[in-house]
Order: sequence, then C-alpha cells, then structure tokens
Amino acid sequence: MGWKTLDDMDLNGKRVLVRVDINVPVVDGVVTDATRIQRIVPTVRDILAAGGKPILLAHFGRPGGERRENLSLKQLVPTLESAFGAKVLFAADCVGTEAELAAEALQPGQVLLLENTRFHAAETKNDTDLAAGMAKLGDVYCNDAFSAAHRAHSSTEAIARLLPACAGRLMQAELQALENALGAPKRPVTAVVGGAKVSTKLELLGNLIDKVDYLVIGGGMANTFLVAQGISVGKSLAETAMKDTAAEILAKAESSGCQIVVPRDVVVAEKFEANAPHQVLPADQCPEDGMILDAGPESIAAITGIFDKSKTLIWNGPLGAFELEPFDAATNAAALKAAALSRSGQLISVAGGGDTVAALNASGAAKDFTYISTAGGAFLEWMEGKTLPGVAALDQ
Repeated sequence: MGWKTLDDMDLNGKRVLVRVDINVPVVDGVVTDATRIQRIVPTVRDILAAGGKPILLAHFGRPGGERRENLSLKQLVPTLESAFGAKVLFAADCVGTEAELAAEALQPGQVLLLENTRFHAAETKNDTDLAAGMAKLGDVYCNDAFSAAHRAHSSTEAIARLLPACAGRLMQAELQALENALGAPKRPVTAVVGGAKVSTKLELLGNLIDKVDYLVIGGGMANTFLVAQGISVGKSLAETAMKDTAAEILAKAESSGCQIVVPRDVVVAEKFEANAPHQVLPADQCPEDGMILDAGPESIAAITGIFDKSKTLIWNGPLGAFELEPFDAATNAAALKAAALSRSGQLISVAGGGDTVAALNASGAAKDFTYISTAGGAFLEWMEGKTLPGVAALDQ
C-alpha cells in the first residue's frame, strides 16, 4: 500500500486538516450513538501528542448545499470535547475568512471543528476551488473517514492532491483489516452475504465468487436463489425477475470452485411480525401462504460447520428477519459461532454494513469480531473490488 500514515508526517506545530465521519444520530440535540466519534479519538489524540493542531472537516446529514441549522455541526461540540478531553472551538464555515482566522488562532492542545462541508453544493461535485479554500487552513491533510472514501468529494479527494496527505488511525486500521480479509487472506475464506435483494448486491456476489471458497447466502436474497433452483417460496420476499441472474451466479460459482450455500431448511410463518406462529420445513416445502423468515437449524449447523473449517470470514447482511424474534436465530447463532472462533484465534472475521453491525451488536457477538467496519457504502464498494477515490487520492 502506497499511502502514508501519521507516523510518516512531521506534525509538530502543524495545522492538520482531518477529514472525519461524525455523522452521528442526534435526537433533540442529544447524540444517541457516539460510536463514530469514539472511533476518531486515537487520530485526534495522536496529532495533539505530536504537537499538531487538529482541524476537523466533516459532513452531517444531507443539507443539499443549503445552510440548515438542524444540520450544523456546532451541536456536536460538547460530545467531541468530552471524547477528546480537549477544548473544541467551532468555526461557522469550512472556508473563508472566519475559518482562516480560527485556524490561525488555534493553540496547541486545542481542536477546531469546521462547519458542515455539505453546506456548500460544490463539496459533492469534488470542486477544486472549494478544496483549495479548505487547503488554505492547514499544512497537512489526514483522511480518517473510510466511510466517505467511496465518494469523490472536495473534502475527501480533491484536497488530498493539494497538501501532503496521510491516512488517520481509523482509516489505517480499516484498510489493514480489509487487506487481511480479501487482499492476502488466510484460506479457506468464507463470505456471508445476506439482506433483502440480489439486485443490490450483484457486483458484490460476482467479485466474491473469484475470491472466496464458501459463499453463504441468507435473508431475502436466499429465496431468490431457491427460486432459481426451481423451488417455490410461497409469499416470501423474492425477486423472481432475478432468478436467471441467480442461476448464472450459481453456475459461475461451480466453475470457479466456490461453494454457494443456501438454506436447506427454513423457518416459515404466515405473518411478518415478531413471534408469529411458525414452523421449520425443508427449503423446498414452503406452503403457498407461507413466508420464509429465517434459515432453519439444519442450515445453521451447515453454516457453523463451514466457519469451523474457515480461516477468514467476511460478513455483509443478516441471514434472516433479524429484527423480529425469533427470526433472528440463524443470524445470532452464526454470529456467536464466528465470535467464539475469532476469540480463540482460529478465525479472522471482518463485518460491515449498517444492518450487519446492528445484528452483530444485538447478538452480543460484535465485541469479539476481528474488525467491524462502520462504513456502509465504502465497505460494500471495496468488497465489490472497486477503487475508492478517497483512498486512491492518498496513494500518490
């Protein structure tokens, strides 16, 4: 990897523009989940310890190029101060005179938070003039927002070409974990791909077939693969229009030596609601008025058996309707198995995507996974084998 880290930069006395992802949920002015803020703490503290002055660049929500008070980053100052253990100052813009004066006045030990970059419509167009305005505020650029690295924006891509650039600690950890998982993995490699739709994960499945030994398919997607095998799935969520594509994926996997795993038995209910009356049936015996909401015990045993044989696991998407009890059983059992194998050092496990992280947290397995990516789109695009502009810009 050709990118530099904080360790390669002389930060003493330098103003360091740090692109972060602090797009956290806020309800009535209160941050309800500070995970993303906690994850940037090592970078900010390391810059402070090296005598640098961190200046934070971030987006918040989707203001669409307009100044919207409810999407101002100012409301995050108290949470950031308590996370960093440092004074956080705020500038009401990310470019221009006020931002420049605030950057010049920044003292050692202090952090400056700039206003929402997306208050400028030019940000999402990767505008070089806007990037130049941001670059005027610092001496060094540090990207610590892997979750925004799939977007070529002024604060993620254009700016990295204007200043000496490096990866922050979170970006560094993320890239290293991903390299370990797919770049040069220990084999056998298993991927779990779940969720509702095959159509949204076609490129992902196509890329993984050439790279993994086992591909476990779950959730609504699995129903589409059952349909492709001529199996009726009743009222289950399935994309029947995608059945030929699913059949092509099955054929490609067979010729690539990748074993695709779909449910052998399924949990069927008549209603999509928690604790709905349900039964376990062979996958090819779903009644016409039934809905497949989870994989059954035989399928769970097959999946955990594959985990036992694996050295590397990549996970994106739940195996069933995990948000409804008891249809979270397959996801929970597989997650806890992966966690136990990771804890004992037998498995390198990397997971990402919003629903995936929520499911792993709900099962209590998240803490034992080798790495959990908070990046949704960027994690998926990386898994699809795409070049991420924000990472590529550091690599020069």
